[in-house]
Amino acid sequence: MANFQPLLALAAAMLAALLSSVLTWAIRPLMLRHALAKPNARSSHRIPTPQGAGIAVISATVIVAGGLMAVTGAASVKLPAIVLASTLFLAAVGFADDLRSIPVLQRLLLQAMAVSAVVFTAPDESRLFYTFPLWIERSLVLLAGLWFVNLVNFMDGLDLMTAAEAVPISAVIVLLGWLGEVPTSTTIVSAALCGAVLGFAPFNRPVARIFLGDVGSLPIGLLLGWGLLQLAWHQQFAAALLLPMYYLTDATVTLARRIFKREPFWTAHRSHFYQRATDNGFTVWRVVAEVFALNVLLAGLAIATTIIQSFVVVLLLVATGLIAVLLTLHRFSRRRRDLSNPSGNV
Repeated sequence: MANFQPLLALAAAMLAALLSSVLTWAIRPLMLRHALAKPNARSSHRIPTPQGAGIAVISATVIVAGGLMAVTGAASVKLPAIVLASTLFLAAVGFADDLRSIPVLQRLLLQAMAVSAVVFTAPDESRLFYTFPLWIERSLVLLAGLWFVNLVNFMDGLDLMTAAEAVPISAVIVLLGWLGEVPTSTTIVSAALCGAVLGFAPFNRPVARIFLGDVGSLPIGLLLGWGLLQLAWHQQFAAALLLPMYYLTDATVTLARRIFKREPFWTAHRSHFYQRATDNGFTVWRVVAEVFALNVLLAGLAIATTIIQSFVVVLLLVATGLIAVLLTLHRFSRRRRDLSNPSGNV
């Protein structure tokens, strides 16, 4: 199976990209009628725009990944089947929330059910640390997974932003899968997700013709989180931390700041660093390009940590990634001097 893994991954990415693109084009008229996102004070768009393209992205990912794993008989199919089922469940929750807002506690409970199904059905030998009882470790992973699913949703507030994050992460997981750092099934799912997001991207470039919606951002967060967890289970902790470091830092710092200010942190807002950047004179293209470039740097550092054996060097690579992220956040939080485009919003 390992010898055919690159070909499988390439096939998964290409098929998912094509299917995602066709489905996005096909459902857009329907979303225009039933799932229209209207601009408000917290929005980054100025005209009513349909949402719900996540239906196409997730459908393409699940169909292609599930089909290829079924045909090829990829190893560890049981867990991926649960992952794909949980992905579809979370997509349904997201779509319901897109159409009619679900209360916060109910939404979190449903999300926790999906994440729990993935975490607590994993093999007992899939461990991060052996010093803690399994149930404690899995409970902590559940909380981390729930946060990651939501932070991906929080960060999906600008055209192409999710593509700028999901494509580098999933592509690196595919590459590390070829190197034997994650199972074949994880490689196939990540390749399908990467392709599906790329197929959707032309419809989401500024000014976006359609948005993902929660139906896309929540399950994408689950799939990315699962791929990163696989890296951590294979003791590649530095890579698992570096790949999503921009999203983790922006969302976590923003949440902490809102809690400190006693703001209702569970409500929609425009205080993420990437949102502040557009208010400070950065165009959408500039923000997304800088985030993508940062993620490419983080991807390179993550790959390096899986090759280099020195703990000190790995620590320096992680520190380098964190410094790059903090510098980007600092830039985003300061007003640009060359304001050729005062707002950059779409």
